[in-house]
Amino acid sequence: MVSKDQRRRQLAREKFERQQQRRSTARSKARRRNVIIASAVAVALAAGAAAYASAGLAGDDQVAADATPSAAPDPCAGPAKGAPSTKTWKKEPAMSVDTAASYSVKLTTTCGTIGLKLDAGKAPHTVNSFAFLARQGYFDHSRCHRLVDQGIHVLQCGDPTATGKGSPGYTLPDENLKDARLKGGVYPAGTVAMANTYDGQNDKTRNSGGSQFFLVFEDSRLPPDYTPFGTITGGMDVLRKIADAGSTPDPQTRNTAPNATVVIDRASVRKS
Repeated sequence: MVSKDQRRRQLAREKFERQQQRRSTARSKARRRNVIIASAVAVALAAGAAAYASAGLAGDDQVAADATPSAAPDPCAGPAKGAPSTKTWKKEPAMSVDTAASYSVKLTTTCGTIGLKLDAGKAPHTVNSFAFLARQGYFDHSRCHRLVDQGIHVLQCGDPTATGKGSPGYTLPDENLKDARLKGGVYPAGTVAMANTYDGQNDKTRNSGGSQFFLVFEDSRLPPDYTPFGTITGGMDVLRKIADAGSTPDPQTRNTAPNATVVIDRASVRKS
């Protein structure tokens, strides 16, 4: 016959074993999640399937598992009526930008308005293309498809397919990679830069920008391989709101889609 003391020890041992099992399961889930996040960061700035931005992830697995936040409510409104663009072009648009002028952009999004100032003097091809695409309605009704807020802090937009593989049909030359703002391998908060498919090794993959761009909402350590072509003049609070809602990794596409419904209802450009 089992004594009360023996039964108490048995129950305590079973409880301890259950706790150990839960902790082991949590560590495994945390490791899988961190692998997914690391993969998402590694392709964070790719306009297609390959890019090599990197960021370190560190910390105890158990702490990471215990710190996983619950899903936050969507802080953004529903998108305006309309469908994303399906237009493509065979070649880069003819240069019509005034390199002596600056261009202001208003991104009217479901999460709020984001203002940009584009530097045509330092990145004429990129600014010319961005202005052309905006005037063609290419960005309208497009979802910002990627959010990274670990290691680097960027929201990526400009792909009407919302897959990370969309393209206007042409590519752009790299520009302004020696900008004085890119000190110490850091893209400072407020930078607007062009995504590309440079693989970090083969120069044949350079000059591969298209329509996808990223907005830096906190200083982000990146190699100077992505054309900086403007600055954020308003809406950093909007970007922070989007970041605070978190993202969901997709192991198939290796995207980390914002949990917030971030859609550019309209993008307008004005010469100033």
